[in-house]
Amino acid sequence: MSRVGKLPIPLPKGVAVEVAPNNFVRVKGPKGELGMPVDPDIAFAIEDGTVTVERPTDQKRHRALHGLYRALLQNLVTGVSEGYRKQLEVIGVGYRAEVNNGVLELALGYSHPIYFLPPDGVKLSAQTERGKNPIVTVEGIDKQLVGQVAAKIRGLRPPEPYKGKGIRYSDETVRRKAGKTAAR
Repeated sequence: MSRVGKLPIPLPKGVAVEVAPNNFVRVKGPKGELGMPVDPDIAFAIEDGTVTVERPTDQKRHRALHGLYRALLQNLVTGVSEGYRKQLEVIGVGYRAEVNNGVLELALGYSHPIYFLPPDGVKLSAQTERGKNPIVTVEGIDKQLVGQVAAKIRGLRPPEPYKGKGIRYSDETVRRKAGKTAAR
C-alpha cells in the first residue's frame, strides 16, 4: 500500500469536495474554488470530514496514480483553505522591484525596465525597506501556478555565483565561487 496514498485528507472547516461522474474533482473553500480531472481508475471516499483515495488493483500504474492524486488533492484543499506564498529577494546594486496596478516592474541591471503581468489567480506584491533588498511576494490558491510564476520571475535574472546578484528564493542558498587569483 502506498504510504502517501493511504493517508486520509482532513477537510478544514468551510471546505467542500465534490466528485463529478466524469471523475472531475472540485474543491470549494473560503479562498476560492479549484478543480482537476482525475484518472477514471482512481476513486474517492468522502466521509466524516475526511477524503480517502482508493485504487482498484496493485498494478504499478495504479500504485503510482494513488499517491499522485492524493498529493494533488491535498494541494487543492490547502490552497482553498490557506493559500500558497513564495518570496523572492532581488539582490544587486540598483536593482528595484515595485508593483503598480498589479504589474510588477523590475530594474535588474538591463538597459530597460522589465514589466511582468501575473496570470489570473496570482497576486504580486513588492516590499522595499530602506537599506534592505526588495522582496517580491507571489500569492495564490493554486500551488502549481504560484510556483511557476515565481520560477518565471527568478528566471529573469537568476543569481550568479561570483557576486550573488540576481533574483533568488528567500530560502535559497547560492553557492559562491572564488574569483580570479592574481598571477605570481
